[in-house]
Amino acid sequence: MNTDVTAPAGAITATEYRQVLGLLPTGVVAITGFTDEGNPMGFVVGTFQSLSLEPPLITFCVDKSSSTWPTLRNLGRFTANILSTEQLPVCRALSRKGDDKFAGIEYEASPIGTPRILGSTAWIDCRVVSEVVAGDHYMIVGSVTAMEAGEGEALMFRGGKFGEYLLWPSPETTPATTPAPEKKKAEER
Repeated sequence: MNTDVTAPAGAITATEYRQVLGLLPTGVVAITGFTDEGNPMGFVVGTFQSLSLEPPLITFCVDKSSSTWPTLRNLGRFTANILSTEQLPVCRALSRKGDDKFAGIEYEASPIGTPRILGSTAWIDCRVVSEVVAGDHYMIVGSVTAMEAGEGEALMFRGGKFGEYLLWPSPETTPATTPAPEKKKAEER
């Protein structure tokens, strides 16, 4: 089912759009599968999220100009690999153009036979359920068939930079309730 989602043209520029929405941190997820020849392929998204608990569904968006997505779409299944803070090189490799993005990336076959990147914080096997045309992107819905949490912290992206997130130990410990660290006095001479 393809549905075209369009927005009215307005005064918002692409630069303004990126500047404002770039303030929202996103996780970094590698979407992977195999070519018809059996070679691993994938790309990175920052739009991955949970969509439904019953049934378990996820969603992500991919640029219409992607040369990888059409092959994965035809395959009908993919693995979403939530990259860890240790996997910035994996993110960079899968973000570049070219044929052999997987050079040096360790992986094994997931239960549905798609590449599961070793060292990821988690992996999620999915079957493609639907695709919606949304402006210059496709919005993909996937049905979750298997998943597993791993180790490490998730790699985050915000404002053009990569990093990790900071969690406070409890709801009572927030920036408003946590005392600021004491400032060290300059050494007296």
